[in-house]
Amino acid sequence: MKQTEIQDLIKFVAKAGVTEVEIEHKDFKITIKSEMPSKGKKGSEEPIIQQIQVPVAAPMLQAAPVVAAPVAAAPAAVPAAAPAAAPADDTSNLIEVKSPMIGTFYRRPSPDKDVFKEVGDSIKEGDIVCVIEAMKLFNEIESEVSGKIVKFLVEDNTPVEYDQPLFLVDPS
Repeated sequence: MKQTEIQDLIKFVAKAGVTEVEIEHKDFKITIKSEMPSKGKKGSEEPIIQQIQVPVAAPMLQAAPVVAAPVAAAPAAVPAAAPAAAPADDTSNLIEVKSPMIGTFYRRPSPDKDVFKEVGDSIKEGDIVCVIEAMKLFNEIESEVSGKIVKFLVEDNTPVEYDQPLFLVDPS
């Protein structure tokens, strides 16, 4: 990042009234902290800047989830668990439709309108399947696959992350 870009960023942070911004790029990390001057004091309204340039370490691996030890049960419980595993294998042919951005997921265009699609509805490429609101902009999300919606993985009016699965589609 060039020095002029850093200075522009500092000015932007000062004008925006944000108290802290942290940017991490390939080989550096910058933290800008802004303290507003006390009322009555004269002086610079420039934010206090803390710039740290460190090599970014490889992403930390998350620990594997802890699985509870099986509890001794009657022999009848073991066969019952086998059919429950079968539907999990059936999802291998399903396609996950993922969020293209960070925002709030909505299944309907507005609160007084019907949902775009329901479970069991057929969709084709280009159909609008949901809306994701980001910074007061409502972005219509079009399907990139054709098939039948099997399951919604996200509740209406909830925050979503980039690349988070939104729903499952059976392409057959």
